[in-house]
Amino acid sequence: MTLWFQSALTTQGWADSVRIVVSDGVISQLQTGAPPTAGDERHAVAIPGLGNVHSHAFQRGMAGLAEIRGPADDNFWTWREVMYRFLDRLTPDDVEAIAAQAYVEMIERGFTRVGEFHYLHHDPSGAPYANAAELAERVAAATCETGIGLTLLPVFYAHANFGGTPPVPGQRRFLNDVDRFARLLEASRKAIGHLDDARLGVAPHSLRAVTPNELSRVASLMPGAPIHIHAAEQTKEVDDCVAWSGARPVEWLLDNAPVDGRWCLVHATHLTPTETNRLAASGAVAGLCPITEANLGDGVFPAEPFLARGGNFGIGTDSNIQIDPAAELRALEYAQRLIHRSRNVLASRPGCSTGRDLFDGALAGGAQALGTRPAGICDGASADIVSLDSTHPALAGRKGDALLDSWIFAGGEIDCVWRRGRKWVGGGRHCEREPIRERYARAMMRLLA
Repeated sequence: MTLWFQSALTTQGWADSVRIVVSDGVISQLQTGAPPTAGDERHAVAIPGLGNVHSHAFQRGMAGLAEIRGPADDNFWTWREVMYRFLDRLTPDDVEAIAAQAYVEMIERGFTRVGEFHYLHHDPSGAPYANAAELAERVAAATCETGIGLTLLPVFYAHANFGGTPPVPGQRRFLNDVDRFARLLEASRKAIGHLDDARLGVAPHSLRAVTPNELSRVASLMPGAPIHIHAAEQTKEVDDCVAWSGARPVEWLLDNAPVDGRWCLVHATHLTPTETNRLAASGAVAGLCPITEANLGDGVFPAEPFLARGGNFGIGTDSNIQIDPAAELRALEYAQRLIHRSRNVLASRPGCSTGRDLFDGALAGGAQALGTRPAGICDGASADIVSLDSTHPALAGRKGDALLDSWIFAGGEIDCVWRRGRKWVGGGRHCEREPIRERYARAMMRLLA
């Protein structure tokens, strides 16, 4: 299969008249300055697909259901109680239907791989399914149906708070000891074995949910694989960690765990300047989810000093309250503008495009966190390609980095998406959109009845 674009963002920068030859899902030949030939599928603008470093797919089904103010201060912890009540009713069919809907929206908006932080393991009573990977298989089925790439991150969860506090009833569908989790991990490996270029990592949920000994054992179960962990999302979490250990969550991890380029610290919202510098120097990825962090009232990540120190970041949709990589990048920059009362805060230097720097950072950090390098449009990379709709008013007359700035900040749209060379989205619509949406609607009507 051969694609031809008037303009494409390759790993070497913007190029004109780009022919991309795809073989077995991989870019086997990349030509620039090449006229189209008979049989080439022709489009205007190509950019690489992005990785979504952090998703809880099932939470797409509860988007908008926690926006009623309660009698006390609303925060992450009150939102979590709504989430527990919602997931108590989910069947395996529901999990698959909701995940498929979320993944359709992801790929339509330009995400071509998802890091599924998968912590829903057991039946509603908390008992393991006869097939330990029942729900992992449902996630895999949803990715197979929608075409999105998968980095599955089974979550180890054992405790309610720091120091091994016993879990609460709402957490019963998440819980494992290390030995049972190791068996779940192996079953999950088999669950994704049939998928093209799927990856398996491991996710100790947080320092709240694991003890130091459990963290060490779980992190060692998958040598060389990605390790993702929630850290410092909430000020209460930071305070509780200090009360337990005398250290803040990111500080504790940097002092006591082998944090390096394999690690993705999700959120890492509340950092001291010293933690910010140390996290940047570690080579780990900060997994930022600006829309969810805003929705939950978490706070704002110190992106300007972190990036100035060479820190790596990726973007994720987390609770899937809204699914849109451009919107995540816009929210990341706008939060910094509000804090610093300045514009183009995250552009790397004068004269640089903010959109381009944000996009490049999210592309590289996403590939690192999801274990899928090389990233971008280049020989040997997965043919995960997004075409922008050059006819959209926001993109009219734009070229080069102005296309990214306008897509992110002015609301440009996506036309087509190829994942491993197969076109899953055309005219902005996923090829399986309607049956997936209908199945999702039926599930939600039953769940919310």
